[in-house]
Amino acid sequence: MPAIRSANELYAHAIVIEREAAERYAEFARHMADLGNEAVAELFERLAGLEAEHLDTLLRRTDGVALPEFAAAGYRWLDAGAPETAARELVYRLMTPRHALEIALAAEKRAEAFFEHVLMTAADPALRALAKEMAAEEQEHVRLVEDLLARTPDANVDWPAYFAAR
Repeated sequence: MPAIRSANELYAHAIVIEREAAERYAEFARHMADLGNEAVAELFERLAGLEAEHLDTLLRRTDGVALPEFAAAGYRWLDAGAPETAARELVYRLMTPRHALEIALAAEKRAEAFFEHVLMTAADPALRALAKEMAAEEQEHVRLVEDLLARTPDANVDWPAYFAAR
């Protein structure tokens, strides 16, 4: 993980992380709606809204501040190509609600680990406080996605055989 030495660096990373999350959750919501799974689509819409709110907060906090630029590719949840690439299309053709939640959970855990790393390694108390705030937000997202995942059946499980064995 990169060494973060200033609040501006942390904000720059956080903006990239939150932007990717907001975009991906909105994309997942559209895909679940296309599949006719309105309940999961609504959950992803809610998550997209939360991420968009976090992004707006970060952008307001840094309005007029010169931030370093970081490549967004390091924070992408899926492939780094254009949305119309064959690999991305394949992902969406095969993705179940559970798969989408698993992708989201892995991304949220990466974001949480990033902010916790900054919290543990930063020398500046103000930077640690900011990282702690951001890590707490990600912990909330991890818990929310874990709760949703626990209530989302695995489409690959042979449920009749599972219950017959009980």
